[in-house]
This record gives sequence, C-alpha cells and structure tokens, in this order.
Amino acid sequence: MRFVIQRVSEAGVTVDKEVVGKIGKGFLVFIGICDEDNELIADKMVSKLLGLRIFEDAEGKTNLDLNTVDGQLLLVSQFTLYADCRKGNRPSFVRAGNPEKANALYQYIVKRCKEKISVVEEGIFGADMKVSLLNDGPFTILLDSDEILKL
Repeated sequence: MRFVIQRVSEAGVTVDKEVVGKIGKGFLVFIGICDEDNELIADKMVSKLLGLRIFEDAEGKTNLDLNTVDGQLLLVSQFTLYADCRKGNRPSFVRAGNPEKANALYQYIVKRCKEKISVVEEGIFGADMKVSLLNDGPFTILLDSDEILKL
C-alpha cells in the first residue's frame, strides 16, 4: 500500500465538472493498493498517516498532527502509484490491486479515517478525476507499507 501525502492549504476533486470532494487545511492523500494489501496493513498505514506531525507549532517546527490543527482529509484512489517503469517507456500496472478488492480496501480506509477526523472527503474510485491543490510548503511524503511494516 502506498500513500502520497501532500500538506495542503486547500484541495478539491472534480468528476464530470462536478466537485465531489473539497477541503481546506489538511492532507490530500493519494492511495495506491496492491493485491497483497489487507485491512491490517491499512490500519497501520492510517495510524501512521494520522500520527504524522508535519504542521508547524508556535516555534515554526513541524510538531503538530492533523487532529491538533483541526485538519481535514481528502482521500483519492490512485492505482498509478504502482506503475512499474523498469522496462520500456510504457508503465505496467500489474502490481496494482484487483479493482474490486482495491475499492473495498479504499472504502475501509475512508471509514477508518472518518472515525478519527471530523472532515474526510473523497474522490470517486475508478473515475476520471481532476484534482486541484494548493500545496503548503511544499510538503509531500511517501508512505510505503513495505517500509512501514519493517519497523
């Protein structure tokens, strides 16, 4: 499982010219799921996501987490996070999760986040989405379950 987390001042997702998700200060999270992923892995990734202290405190140090700053979440599924570009110039997506299983895990992640964060918006799984954001920093972090589970 892979999360690309961007600290944003605002972000939104549009599908067919209709805004389906929009947040203010918080995290825009692109979520990639592979076939080996499960709810246990999702729980660990969500825990790490929500615990990240990447908002500035009064001294300007990144010491505050999403809850402390009353931040919001925008979650967007993105199978292309499992692109394999090792051979040729056309990416392969064979490691990306089966869409049915990936959607179920994506919905599980959304549910788990809604249990902890007051505002959680989302894109539409499998849709052609237009994502806009104002990256704050810029501050972008990659969480990969292959690395998180080694801890």
